[in-house]
Amino acid sequence: MIPPQEASARRREIEDKLKQEEETLSFIRDSLEKSDQLTNNMVSILSSFESRLMKLENSIIPVHKQTENLQRLQENVEKTLSCLDHVISYYHVASDTEKIIREGPTGRLEEYLGSMAKIQKAVEYFQDNSPDSPELNKVKLLFERGKESLESEFRSLMTRHSKVVSPVLILDLISGDDDLEAQEDVALEHLPESVLQDVIRISRWLVEYGRNQDFMNVYYQIRSSQLDRSIKGLKEHFHKSSSSSGVPYSPAIPNKRKDTPTKKPVKRPGRDDMLDVETDAYIHCVSAFVKLAQSEYQLLADIIPEHHQKKTFDSLIQDALDGLMLEGENIVSAARKAIVRHDFSTVLTVFPILRHLKQTKPEFDQVLQGTAASTKNKLPGLITSMETIGAKALEDFADNIKNDPDKEYNMPKDGTVHELTSNAILFLQQLLDFQETAGAMLASQETSSSATSYSSEFSKRLLSTYICKVLGNLQLNLLSKSKVYEDPALSAIFLHNNYNYILKSLEKSELIQLVAVTQKTAERSYREHIEQQIQTYQRSWLKVTDYIAEKNLPVFQPGVKLRDKERQIIKERFKGFNDGLEELCKIQKAWAIPDTEQRDRIRQAQKTIVKETYGAFLQKFGSVPFTKNPEKYIKYGVEQVGDMIDRLFDTSA
Repeated sequence: MIPPQEASARRREIEDKLKQEEETLSFIRDSLEKSDQLTNNMVSILSSFESRLMKLENSIIPVHKQTENLQRLQENVEKTLSCLDHVISYYHVASDTEKIIREGPTGRLEEYLGSMAKIQKAVEYFQDNSPDSPELNKVKLLFERGKESLESEFRSLMTRHSKVVSPVLILDLISGDDDLEAQEDVALEHLPESVLQDVIRISRWLVEYGRNQDFMNVYYQIRSSQLDRSIKGLKEHFHKSSSSSGVPYSPAIPNKRKDTPTKKPVKRPGRDDMLDVETDAYIHCVSAFVKLAQSEYQLLADIIPEHHQKKTFDSLIQDALDGLMLEGENIVSAARKAIVRHDFSTVLTVFPILRHLKQTKPEFDQVLQGTAASTKNKLPGLITSMETIGAKALEDFADNIKNDPDKEYNMPKDGTVHELTSNAILFLQQLLDFQETAGAMLASQETSSSATSYSSEFSKRLLSTYICKVLGNLQLNLLSKSKVYEDPALSAIFLHNNYNYILKSLEKSELIQLVAVTQKTAERSYREHIEQQIQTYQRSWLKVTDYIAEKNLPVFQPGVKLRDKERQIIKERFKGFNDGLEELCKIQKAWAIPDTEQRDRIRQAQKTIVKETYGAFLQKFGSVPFTKNPEKYIKYGVEQVGDMIDRLFDTSA
């Protein structure tokens, strides 16, 4: 049970808490009342504000709409005024631009093109909006006049600033092929940069706005003339410089070609200096055409619209290309006439030209890419003509060697090398400079299927066969000619000299290697022929040595007096030997053996035979009393006989 004091205290505590709660509740009620009052006041204020806003909106919206309409009207008025100004400006274009158009575009192209743009817009406006307006005719006439002025300016700029390329610059351009650095330095400026830019602007305007293509004809005509004159100028310059100081450079003789000797070519005997000049000049001009045409295309690509470039370029190069082709055909024609005259040294001019044309053909084809088929076929046509005439010359030359007549008056009196032999060997040696070219000529005439894609080995075999044919024909002709000589010994010396000349010439050049491709025993065969002719010549001395040969001498006993018949025989032997020796030495002294080595060898061999035979005879009969006048019969000592033979084949002795 809780004591009374604790219960009393607990009650007081509860009553205090209750009192506090009542006070809190009373405060909350007061706060809620104030909040409700504030809320009511706020609602009242907002309601009043909303009412005022509605009144304001009802007043402002009509004003706003009215203002917006006014702004739209103002904008329309401004646009209308602007359009009027724009339209009115078209009516002033003619008067505003007439002075500029009349004075032309020279020196102020940008301003001029600006005026032309204004005129063009005016034309378009009147055509669309007022096609019957007199203003349309005005601006149309002005536009046409302006276009004509631009065309004239294009022609004037191209004419005044297109210059012929100097020959020296062309030669530098050609020689630049072997030196890449030099090639970079050699640049052709056909037109000054500022002029080029003006020409490009006019060209683009004429294409885009002028709808005019006549300027392209003007362009190719002017540039065609410059290209043609540049090449002709080079040819003229070449002739002048060649006649005085020689040719500093010739693509005809590149020093890195497989079929060209590395040593500098020497002047060929029998060749006309003017022919060499013409040949080198033509070769220069071919190289010049390729380089200049490449440069022309680069210039044209900047000025002429892309879809007209190939056609314009085709027209541009025609005169220069036709000139080269005509000159080439003239060379073929001259070669054809030379063949008829058997002037084969002249025909050789075709060889360096043909080689150069074939070497240049890849560049030619690249330059002419995109041109008409007739243009592309010109060079291959000329090459075919040259190959055909070259093959004809080779064939006719071989036939000419075979059929050269045996004219007695034309035979060398001293039995030396015949002109036919030296000419034949010279011709073959000259072919060495053009092995691939000559081989291709022969291959071009082959009808076999392999000839369509012949290899260099195939060409080499054909050339070897051809050279062997010429040599065979020459040998047959020489044999025939040798019969013109009445003296078999002179005939032998003649054949010996010619065979020896042929062999030595073959050995000194690459001809022997070419011959060996198809005739491996040719060298041995010539040596055998030479030895055979030496033996034939030596037989001419038998009529001298037979007088004193052992087999023809009388037999007698030593110490026994000779009978008259025996003495007479010995006298006849001495006399026969002396007369024969003197006669042969007199005759053969006038003969010639140009080869020193062969001359000494033949003399020595003959000297040995005669001295040995005569020495034995003299030893046997020199001291025999066969005559009272021994000096009449024993006219020569052994060494004297040797000295006489040493003077054979020597007209100066």
